[in-house]
Amino acid sequence: MPTASRAFQSRGQGSVEAAPRQVVALREIRSFGPEERAAVLERQRNLKMARSAHAYVRGNTLKFYEWLDGLPRGTLPEGPPVWICGDCHLGNLGPLADAEGRVDIQIRDLDQTVIGNPTHDLVRLGLSLASAARGSDLPGVVTARMLEGMVRGYARGLAGPDSDAAPPEPEVVRTVRRRALGRHWKQLARERLKDVEPAIPLGRKFWALDDTERAALADLFDEDGVRGLVRALDGRDPASGLRLVDAAYWMKGCSSLGFLRYAALVRIEGSPAKEHHGKDHHAQGIHPKDPNGRGRLALIDLKEAVAPAAPAAPGVRMPPDHAARVVAGARALSPNLGERMLPVQLLAKPVVMRELAPQDLKLDVDQFSREEAVRAAHYLAYVVGQAHGRQMEAGTRAGWQAEVVRGTQEGAEAPSWLWSSVVELAGRHEVGYLQHCRRYADERAA
Repeated sequence: MPTASRAFQSRGQGSVEAAPRQVVALREIRSFGPEERAAVLERQRNLKMARSAHAYVRGNTLKFYEWLDGLPRGTLPEGPPVWICGDCHLGNLGPLADAEGRVDIQIRDLDQTVIGNPTHDLVRLGLSLASAARGSDLPGVVTARMLEGMVRGYARGLAGPDSDAAPPEPEVVRTVRRRALGRHWKQLARERLKDVEPAIPLGRKFWALDDTERAALADLFDEDGVRGLVRALDGRDPASGLRLVDAAYWMKGCSSLGFLRYAALVRIEGSPAKEHHGKDHHAQGIHPKDPNGRGRLALIDLKEAVAPAAPAAPGVRMPPDHAARVVAGARALSPNLGERMLPVQLLAKPVVMRELAPQDLKLDVDQFSREEAVRAAHYLAYVVGQAHGRQMEAGTRAGWQAEVVRGTQEGAEAPSWLWSSVVELAGRHEVGYLQHCRRYADERAA
């Protein structure tokens, strides 16, 4: 087992199978410092958003809120102020494991979370579903049926814990849930680490740290709160040791652009606490044994929290620290995720720390059938309705449920505000996507 310093010093020694030209590119990436990363991240973001109209919708939250800011007051219903996702699209829903290993479909990305109008999540999800339907070459009538299914599913989710059983899971959800339930550390390590060894391999996704970043991360994992969370999730005695083994900058998604994002590998030493012996079997899946027999390993995601584009409801009070805001929203909307998160300060910036679990996956929808599209819309809106509804008292839930289905013959059609909003947004994003592709093509040709 290399020590932390040796692991950091040997960053260029990981083997990467690639063509000679790719090898050169990977070596360049490994040498990028914090100031040089922005150009690479910008190119990556442009490439991802040019791949499809649906990818453009997912990666362009600002365009959605620019449209929202231009709406006359009263165009959309004003729901009770609750924690909302703020970026409620298909890719931000998926299976999440709790600290006991149970898996539920919940909202999985809370960067934009605020106490706001729940209608905004509905419209954003409707736009994402409509975009996915167009990407699957489904006729417009299917989009109409999807929005109808959304309204019914959302209202069903709002009904509360004592309502009828959950709707049947569509195949796209069943498939990803089965994958999640069958995943263990080896799958997570295969994706994130090198040959299940306790080191993070540098390459396309993971980049070298500079000395300042390395020292800041080492100091962070010496903090009592950070050590306490990781040990508690593993069911370890509070006196157990925690040691940073390796870390790297993580190039992940469009949200990394210009912000801090790190992956850290830590070793948890010591015996399970007596009261947590029942959790130890789960810990073996989440925290595998070190290959050299010294404790267990955990993979930690550290992501800078920034000001949200999503507007908060007037007069509400939220944590002024953006990392604390994200964690508070996660605990309200997605308890499975929220209990694995902690707001911290790193390099004088607010950062959300969360432990990665093998079961955490996102919904990747390449192609919808007609029937599957409607079922998925119904079920995913049900998940969002549950997330909103659990924050409301019974009377508030009932009133908001009635408002959502008002004038729709109890959900037999989509309300006009939802339909017109999604249609207008779909048109705007299609134009924006084509313009983005043209600019991207011009830049590549230059």
